[in-house]
Amino acid sequence: MTHRTTTARICPNCDGFATAAITTGSRDRHGHRHTITANCPACHGQGTVPARVREAARA
Repeated sequence: MTHRTTTARICPNCDGFATAAITTGSRDRHGHRHTITANCPACHGQGTVPARVREAARA
């Protein structure tokens, strides 16, 4: 009989920091900075990648 376990994996490309806010350098009329968001292309902004299925034999 086998026992299946799944483990969530942190994205190796972004180390779990999937979205970053980047300033454009300009300000609006209230003095606030304009920002854009950039998502990790590997995990699409989720921070995790699909889990691996590991099969282990049960004794």
